[in-house]
Amino acid sequence: MGASSMFPKMGSGLPSPKPWHGGYDSRMEIVQAVLALIAACVGFALIARHARLPYAVILVLGGIVLAFVPGLPHVTLDPQLALAFFVPPLLQASAWRTDWRAFRGNIRPILLLAVGAVLFTALCVAAVAKLLLPGLPWAAAIALGAIVAPPDAVAVSAVLRRLPVPQRLVAILEGESLVNDATALVLYRLAIAAVAAGSIALESAALSFVLVAAGGIAVGWAVGAAAIWSFRRLDDPLLETAVSFIACYGAFMAAEALGFSGVIAVVTTGLVMGQMQHRVLSPQTRMTSVAVWRFSEFVLTSLIFILVGLQLRGILERIADRGVPELAGLALAISAALILSRFVWVFPSLYIPHWIAGLRRRPREPVLGEAMVVSWAGMRGVVSLAAALALPLGFPERDLLVFLAFCAILATLVLQGTTLSRVITHFRVEEARAAGMAPDEARARRQVARATLAEIERRAEDILEGAVARDLVDEYREKARVFRGVADGGGQAELEARMRIRLAALRAGRVALLDHHRDDGLSDELLAGIESELDLEELRILRLLGATPGK
Repeated sequence: MGASSMFPKMGSGLPSPKPWHGGYDSRMEIVQAVLALIAACVGFALIARHARLPYAVILVLGGIVLAFVPGLPHVTLDPQLALAFFVPPLLQASAWRTDWRAFRGNIRPILLLAVGAVLFTALCVAAVAKLLLPGLPWAAAIALGAIVAPPDAVAVSAVLRRLPVPQRLVAILEGESLVNDATALVLYRLAIAAVAAGSIALESAALSFVLVAAGGIAVGWAVGAAAIWSFRRLDDPLLETAVSFIACYGAFMAAEALGFSGVIAVVTTGLVMGQMQHRVLSPQTRMTSVAVWRFSEFVLTSLIFILVGLQLRGILERIADRGVPELAGLALAISAALILSRFVWVFPSLYIPHWIAGLRRRPREPVLGEAMVVSWAGMRGVVSLAAALALPLGFPERDLLVFLAFCAILATLVLQGTTLSRVITHFRVEEARAAGMAPDEARARRQVARATLAEIERRAEDILEGAVARDLVDEYREKARVFRGVADGGGQAELEARMRIRLAALRAGRVALLDHHRDDGLSDELLAGIESELDLEELRILRLLGATPGK
């Protein structure tokens, strides 16, 4: 790679990087290295798909393998850049997609996990670290606990959405991941400040926790409102998508500059924009932004995982004096504390509300199984990795803490990520789902069809538009009838047959369009325009077929 750092260093008193010798050539080596890493991420993603393993596991293991390839240079990442560059877009993307109604309906279990479980886990891990490393300051031990405490929703959702688990369970775990990163990173920030100050009073820490959280919410809401104001006036998909990124990083930087939580600000901004997107964004903007944000998530998540693996070689060289047995024992103890502490928190949080309510009986088996799944769904991910890399360079035992965090994250990804589906199956935490389109989706589509039909029937009475509208009435009546049949428990086979016929006809039309382009010289501009219409229609049909068996 040539350069000593993947990215230029930022300020705040951190050591300056070595100069880029060679000028343009060295900077080109940086670009080439980033492109090579992205290409490697694509390859590892394909391996993960064929091996049916969590994507993050293959990325981390792949990074480790690459790190020990002879001749490859060391890779370092600026600590400040790890959080400021990677985390904001990943958190905002999750907040943007959040189902606010499901989040609000499950707020009690979400907060018990996102706040209570995170703080409890961080303290348990800190206690074990302090016990095994007596010379480690308490604040540094708590920083380690805060790094590894929050589970990652991406890894969990990838497993849960493949299985027929209750949607309430998915909503709780995804809602937890939206808030738990904020809780952990506020605690992480306070712990780093305590290390710098030498100590911090418990009352002061609690007050600071509340203030930085409240300030982050206020800043995030203001930035989100400003973004919505901009969306209403831009009316341009590219500009609106660009504003969504500006809002993401702007919320983080503004909150941090004011001394508040940038993470909470980003989550709040994402929630505000996510709830208003259906009212203020055009269909083209929504489609464009989804594609851009998914690509960004893939690249950023992939890079952070693989960069951790690539840096492992340098970290191991710097802590090699501790010996393999000691390092292995420390990693095992921290990983065990991380996994077990979630069980210790989840089960009492399930039973105690029953006891308080006077329901002193053993919960029904599905509840017990759900508690087991929630306890086991504790895979750590990209935010924990970024937080580990963001530890200041002069932090006590920084390399050891990064190594222990890395091992704990890898342990949860490999152990829990590869076995969560078996736990779900073993404890029968599944709900029966009707084959084909769900009744609630069919009812929603029926409402849409009825509204469109009513508008066409109204226009059929118009003198000028009546003839055209009357030609469309039968088509929309038929559509309303089909969805009514699906909503009432029948009509699924008819819907699937209709969509398959439409799909085959659409693809035949696309072949004819390409033949016309080749033989009759249709311009590329016209080809692209007509093809985009066919693409959108095909996506709509595939969406309907995706709700039916045998897609």
